[in-house]
Order: sequence, then structure tokens, then C-alpha cells
Amino acid sequence: MITKKKIQTIKNLSQTLSVLKSYNKTVVHCHGVFDLLHIGHIRYLEQAKGMGDILVVTVTPDRYVDKGPNRPAFPEKLRAEALASLHCVDFVSINEWTTAEETLRLLRPDIYVKGSEFKNIESDPTGKIGREEKVIREIGTKLAFTEDIVFSSSNLINRFFSNFPEEVEEYLSVFRNRYSLNEVLSYLDEMAKLKVLIIGDAILDEYQYCEAIGKSSKDPILALKYKSHELFAGGVLAVANHVATFTDNVQLVTVLGGENSYEDFIRSQLNSNIIPNFFIQRNASTTIKRRFIEGYSLNKLFEIYIMDESGLSSGESEKCLGWLQNALPEYDIVIVADFGHGAINSDMIDILVKDAKFLAINTQANAGNRGFNTVSRYPRADYICIAEHEIRLETRKHTANLRPLMLGIANKMDCGKLVVTQGRQGATIFSEKDEFLSVPSFAYNVVDRVGAGDAFFSLTSLAATLNIPNELLLFIGNIAGCLSVETIGNKKPVTKAAIQKYITSLMK
Repeated sequence: MITKKKIQTIKNLSQTLSVLKSYNKTVVHCHGVFDLLHIGHIRYLEQAKGMGDILVVTVTPDRYVDKGPNRPAFPEKLRAEALASLHCVDFVSINEWTTAEETLRLLRPDIYVKGSEFKNIESDPTGKIGREEKVIREIGTKLAFTEDIVFSSSNLINRFFSNFPEEVEEYLSVFRNRYSLNEVLSYLDEMAKLKVLIIGDAILDEYQYCEAIGKSSKDPILALKYKSHELFAGGVLAVANHVATFTDNVQLVTVLGGENSYEDFIRSQLNSNIIPNFFIQRNASTTIKRRFIEGYSLNKLFEIYIMDESGLSSGESEKCLGWLQNALPEYDIVIVADFGHGAINSDMIDILVKDAKFLAINTQANAGNRGFNTVSRYPRADYICIAEHEIRLETRKHTANLRPLMLGIANKMDCGKLVVTQGRQGATIFSEKDEFLSVPSFAYNVVDRVGAGDAFFSLTSLAATLNIPNELLLFIGNIAGCLSVETIGNKKPVTKAAIQKYITSLMK
């Protein structure tokens, strides 16, 4: 059979297999990414073919490959063609879903075959194998495992096809020798036990996708043609969603506008295990940052802030203060995502500083607060995470060496850990125990930088509460930031499963 004729759509393949089964042919099904086809894959497929008459292989499509940075190394069509070229493979199809569950229901193979490394279903952090097993029982398919040597595509790609700069590869090589994969992943599991309170500014990020059509004939302005728009839950809402994928006990405190509150939309966007506490700013809208985006390149053209930074009325502020006083003793950590748009006033800061068991703070400098929202608003903190331009704004030192600035802020605020994020340069941490340490960035596919700092701050705040080693704190935080920049806006939170996959791919 000609190689390309072996490749079929899932729908056509389902029909083909129905005919073959009518002739009592035993259909065997294998599923995977198969990114960098190697001898381990070939032996696995040959053993699978020996279990029946017809071997069908389905391939994870590019958009659903979650193996980590720069993956897949080979696009779906090439991966499918490589598989189809093998004599033992009868049919290949590119899957249409994130997992093989729906594919199994459609194809209904007699035998579903996995490699020996998947025998222990509990060891799969994604839970995919467990869900596939349920479908297999549902449709009456037999689950079988091959027995042979196991190679890792991720390990081979890391060794021979890495797209990281040489200095990053060197760092990762040293890191792999210093820590085990299980050790790093175990810290993510520890986060689940934390009780977390998150407070800050609710922001709706609106993306207006446009096409530039030229200069206006009457005025010296750029004319845009509207294409579409999206609305994302940003600010403290995004921080809460990131945190809620690592721990179930999350309380959120934020301010919504009395007019145009968008409360129903916000509730629909929050993770189901977040308990929101909304305080209302009358005669104001919930803060919206409306960005106009060139649809093809995703370059941001300009943005409009819809906001009222005057804050809560005295009565509503008293309600919030009373709530905080009662609630703070219950939580292991308070995460403050302060965007400087009025949600957190000086009275709230006093209570947070006084009563929080562990206080993690991020204050952002943006066009809306014009540089007035610096970290020294807070007299103390246990953990601070700010960007390099924000610490320079705080200290009014534009070109000075970064480390003395960090030391000065940490001493001034009696802060146990202070992190400065540095974009493509990674991040640097200062703590009294380990002094200064830097970890490079692993970002490669940058789609949108909006929200990357929030993802980094969310995860490292949990890590700091658990007193995770500083290098691992930065390592995990940089991975969260890398995953975030691969997504437009705050479209989806960084999940525990995605972090686990990314860490695994880097450490193999």
C-alpha cells in the first residue's frame, strides 16, 4: 500500500474499520505523539501488530501536544507520514481531540496497546491513561501493554534538537544533575494543602482584533477595520485562576463596579473552586483595558483604560476591612495582586501587613497608575515579586546595578525573599539564606506577554510559602511565565498538568 494512502481522516478510518471487522479482522490501535520516531516506537508498533490483523495508529495533532517547549519538533503531517512508511502500520490518522477517548469510541478497536511505561496508571500526572481505561471498559476493548526497551523522544530532542541558546542548555544540564524529576514534581503536590486568600484589582482585558486599512483622509490618524474581539478575566482574576489549579482552597477578594459590573461574566470565568467575595464601587465600571490588536501579527496598536481609581466608599471599605479581619487568621498565605487601580486602600494594607501569616506582594507599574503604585506602599512583606522596571521606579535608579537595589528593598521591608523578573533574561532572587541567585528564561514561542508576570507571581508565591529552595522557586516560576506567553492574553490559566509536562520535558 502506498504510504500516503494509509493516512485517513478519523471519520473515513472509522468506516474502513467497520468493513474490515465484518470480515472478522482483529483491529489493534496505538495512539501517541510520536515526535521523533525512534527504535523504541518501532518495536512497540511491531509488537502491537503481532496482537492482531490490522494496526491503526492515531497521532496527537500539533495544537494539543503538551510535551513542553518547542514541541512538537515535527509537524503532524510529517509525523503521520513517518508512521505510515512503516511496514507494520496499516492505517494512520491525525486525531481531532486532545486525548484518545473520543477516538476510541469512534474506532472501537478490539485491542488498545500502550507501552510498558504506562502500566502504572497512577503514575500518569495528567490522568489521561485513567480516562482512556474507563472508555476501554465502556466499549469492550481489551487493554494490552508491550514489553521492550523504552526510549524518550523528549530526551533525544533535548540532546540533539534543542532550540535553546547554549547558555540555557548548559544551565539545564547542571540543573538535571542537581535535582531529580520526582523531587521537583513533589513540590507541586505540596501546594495542594495550602489555604490561600487572594486580594487585588479585577481587570477585564478586552482584545479588539483589527486590520489596518490606512491613514484617515481627513485627520492624521490610523484607520482600522474591526474583525473580532475577545474578553478575558485579567488582573487578580487571572492570578486566582492560576492558583486554583494547584490548590482547592482559594478565596478571592476584589472590587467590581456598580455600573457595568460584568459580574456574571467574571463568575463564569473563575475556576469552580474559587470562592469570590465582591465589594462594589458605586457609580463606576469594573476596570476594562481595551487593547486594539493588528489581527495578523498580534501587535498591539494602542489601548484604552475604562476605570475609576477612587476606590470603595467609606461604608463599603468598612465592610471589606471587617471581612478581612475575620478571615485572615484562617489562611496560610495572602497573595496581593496590586495593579494600583483603587481596589486596595491604605487601611486594607495596614490589616494585611499586621495579620497575614505569610504576605506575598506584587505591585505593578502601568499606564493606569502612572508610577504611583510602588512596593513601598507596604511596610513589610514575606515575599515580593516585581519586574525590573518596577524596582528601578521604586528606587529611582535607572541604570544602577540591580543587586544593591534588591538588597536595599529587602532590608527596608524586612522581606525574606525578593524576586525581580527580567523578561528574556529570566529572574533573580535575593534571600538572607542564599543571597543572590539567577535562573534563565526558557521562553521560546512568545505570542503575548500580557499576564506572564501574573503567572510567575502566582506560582512562586505558593512556592515561597512552602520555603521551596530558591533555585526551584525560580525554575518553576520561569516555566509558568513561559507557558503564559504562549497564550493570547489570559485566555487560559497555567495548569498543574501543563507545568508537570514542561518540567518533565526539560529534565529528561
